[in-house]
Amino acid sequence: MRLRISLFALLALPLLAASPVQRHDDIVDIAAGNDNFATLVAAVKAAGLVETLKGDGPFTVFAPTNDAFALLGDDAIERLLRPENRAQLTAILTYHVVPGEYKARDIGRLDELKTVNGEALSLGSRVDNAQLLSTDIEASNGVIHVIDRVLMPREMPAPRRAQRSH
Repeated sequence: MRLRISLFALLALPLLAASPVQRHDDIVDIAAGNDNFATLVAAVKAAGLVETLKGDGPFTVFAPTNDAFALLGDDAIERLLRPENRAQLTAILTYHVVPGEYKARDIGRLDELKTVNGEALSLGSRVDNAQLLSTDIEASNGVIHVIDRVLMPREMPAPRRAQRSH
């Protein structure tokens, strides 16, 4: 009987060694792995923020969905993604990032959080003007909360839709 148990244990060892160690992907990997964040990922790349958001953190990211970006209009998104608008895009994206890790329960207890771009997000039942759609998505370097609007820094006007001439 002991021989059978020992043999079983010996045969099971390679299976245990081959099992992947469970770990979380970083913020960028999680966003890139979800089609609902394709516009956000394109914006992060255009702004040159990939390496920053793959860093150690921890970060709290309020991640707008593709639908949230669509509310700005296709022309506004296209303009923001142009190289000449990188500074504006960076200011907008860093307004979605808070140093430190704040879960939904923390957000509900705070009045505001200071973002990476230096401005404060107003908290309450909403984050600035955005509703939380999903919360506490854990990453190896922080946490993601999904929102239904693109947040705009107070110092910056929202991108406008292009006026069409008739």
